[in-house]
Amino acid sequence: MKRILLLLAGFSITILLNSHPWKPSHYVIIDTDGGIDDMRAITLMLASPDIRVLAITVSPGVLSSYDVYLKVKSLLNACHHEGIPVGINRSAAFKSPEYKVALNAKWGMEENLDPASAPDCIVLIKEILSAEKTKISFICIGGMSTAYNSLKDIPLFKQQVKEILWSVDGINDSKGFNYNIDPQAAKRILKEDIPISLIRNFSDSSFFDENLIKDISEVKTRYAEKLTAYFNSDNARGHQFSYRATDEMVPLFLQFPSIFKADSTGKTLEYYSSEKKLLGDDLLKMLKGETVARNQVIKDLPLDPSFYFDDIKPSVTEIVNRYGIDEWTSGVLANELHRHLGVFAIIGVKMGIRAREYFDTGVDEFTVTSFAGSEPPLSCMNDGLQVSTGATPGHGLLTVRNDTVLSASALFTYLNHRIKLTLKPEIAGKISSELKEINFVYGLDSNIYWELVRKNTIKYWLNLDRQEIFIIKQIH
Repeated sequence: MKRILLLLAGFSITILLNSHPWKPSHYVIIDTDGGIDDMRAITLMLASPDIRVLAITVSPGVLSSYDVYLKVKSLLNACHHEGIPVGINRSAAFKSPEYKVALNAKWGMEENLDPASAPDCIVLIKEILSAEKTKISFICIGGMSTAYNSLKDIPLFKQQVKEILWSVDGINDSKGFNYNIDPQAAKRILKEDIPISLIRNFSDSSFFDENLIKDISEVKTRYAEKLTAYFNSDNARGHQFSYRATDEMVPLFLQFPSIFKADSTGKTLEYYSSEKKLLGDDLLKMLKGETVARNQVIKDLPLDPSFYFDDIKPSVTEIVNRYGIDEWTSGVLANELHRHLGVFAIIGVKMGIRAREYFDTGVDEFTVTSFAGSEPPLSCMNDGLQVSTGATPGHGLLTVRNDTVLSASALFTYLNHRIKLTLKPEIAGKISSELKEINFVYGLDSNIYWELVRKNTIKYWLNLDRQEIFIIKQIH
């Protein structure tokens, strides 16, 4: 018995040591038809750091493919996830009813968006399946046309897609809207040899009641703000469907399967849950981003200003409220690593988090090439990049270039896509001239120099918005 316990203990330790501390549990491709519940479902998946949205495809259903594209792309832009690719199903024959409540729903700013320039959905899915080696969940929150065509036309689909999750009220739901978008595709794919789970709607017609909407409004993330804005709109108030949980059940099942029960119909499983309180609590966890541990050693950094030194104490709450906990935590850790408060270290933090937002990734998921060189103070940016992205020399993900013109810029590569972020020249010039002036007057060995650098760093940390200070260029 003792030997068995030792073996089990050793096995547990091995699992712990070999577990991936940063890799999300779920990699997904989402296919949507533009319903108002689709917006909420997609927002939940974007909010959870334990779900990685690799791509979104749009198909006709509640809206036409072109109108769905405008909705999805505007949502991604509003959440600063411009790098998530969106493909269009242009071949589906279904004629959308163009429901007004969905058409009038505001996902983001739709101006200056061009659906004609979007890639074909099959081409995009094939590209993603070729680039990402982790098994993928294909999420259908509309019809099955895109899923079936992908299965039929992409040889990698069966190999790389571990499951299809479909929002529909059971295998016999032949009268349901999602089923009837493309009933032939639904019939055919249900006969295929690929795991398919059907996620039923929540039975209560008012899942989003007054208390849950209030709780959502108190969550201070851009994702919760997006849902709050919808529930506060006249468009939502005028339609009872706004308060039902339909497609939202798919991300809740993906993230919290234990609160769902299963019915089996042959090889197809149907999942449902009537745990309204648990579902609501878990929805809030997703919106808060509380689905994975943020750190590896400490659970959380204190947000109480009294925990910090007097000069930064007045700015703590405002920095957290403006830029989020991720930037605050990364900034604290980067400056502790750096051993002093440094402006370019903070620039590196803001740049790294902006790149992660662009692709909607976690840490350690892309490679970084820094053009900041190895000469301070510009090279201090590298410390901020390491902490905010997890791209360190030890992981082989960070390269520092010294053989080119040095600048406050870096190249980020993710799934064969590359972007270059550059600090706007006028900001970089102002910071550099201030540092040179302080150095000229006081010298690097002066305590006054470091006190003034610290003061400037706090000022720039508070006043520089990472959404406004960088030039982002796609590199082809």
